[in-house]
Amino acid sequence: MAGGTVERRHSLFPDFNDWFNREFPGLPGWRPAMAAHSIPVEMTGGDGMYVLRAELPGMDPDDLAITVDDNLITVTAEHSESEEDKEHSEFRYGSFRRTVRLPGTIPADDVEASYQDGILTIRVPMPEEKADAVRTIPVKRGGAAPEGAAS
Repeated sequence: MAGGTVERRHSLFPDFNDWFNREFPGLPGWRPAMAAHSIPVEMTGGDGMYVLRAELPGMDPDDLAITVDDNLITVTAEHSESEEDKEHSEFRYGSFRRTVRLPGTIPADDVEASYQDGILTIRVPMPEEKADAVRTIPVKRGGAAPEGAAS
């Protein structure tokens, strides 16, 4: 594109993950020792099924853990650094963690997960919400004042 410029648009209110996943200004690669890297995710839903896809390249499925608690699903992973000397590395090592809130209680027994080509796919079947049954409550006619009530 000769003579053209690329326009970049930024939100006035960036995602909090963008703020907290950046390196500390002036200290490249600085990150608190106990901080877990965030896992990039995408979520789709429809037909009573939610599909959560998490980008975790280079992981071993044995190093991944998925927990379900009420309406929260949490993915954690640990990626260890190899022992070979490196002159330069931009790979991320350490702990990775991401929690996603779903709109209803997750049926833990029916959740399925698979890992292929660096993508963890979690399938969560969500039960159909039962419509609240409309119920008429009869009002009883009281003949006597309740005990302890003054007339």
